Amino acid sequence: MLNSVERLLFIRNVSMFKELRDDFLVRLASVMDEVFYEGNYTIITQGQEGRSMYIVVSGRVSVHIGGQQVAQLKQGECFGEMSVFDAEPRSASVTTLDPCACLVLTQQQLYDAIDETPGIAVNVIRLLSRRIRELNQDLNQIKQQVSQPSPFPQARPQWYQPLPFPPTEPLARPGS
Repeated sequence: MLNSVERLLFIRNVSMFKELRDDFLVRLASVMDEVFYEGNYTIITQGQEGRSMYIVVSGRVSVHIGGQQVAQLKQGECFGEMSVFDAEPRSASVTTLDPCACLVLTQQQLYDAIDETPGIAVNVIRLLSRRIRELNQDLNQIKQQVSQPSPFPQARPQWYQPLPFPPTEPLARPGS
């Protein structure tokens, strides 16, 4: 468990909170709860309502949609921020890969923080923009892979005639 000084030093290094005043970070650190999870524990379930975001203090988590992992997050990275802002169901599940400690910031705490220090909103926008750019790059790579020409001919030769199924007459056997 982090003491107040360790918590402040940790939060200061989280990208979302960089460039913010220490007096603000001290107040923010004091309202955040620290929670602990065992390995292979599902913190967030896709489709459920969510009103909190999390910052990984220690350990690693897997962000996955269905059975497909889309990201692995480690110390200092956050998750769950989208539902805090848009009040939509969670877009992915998050499961611990190791025992983890996380700091939790509720929707109301985040809104209060933004009211007091609007710079935090700019940092959250940067975080979300970076994630959208990464997803766009991944999507573009997939599109390029799919659009590669196939080594197999797409058009059938003119002589090709498909047989009816089921056959209208028996197939001839060799020697008959």
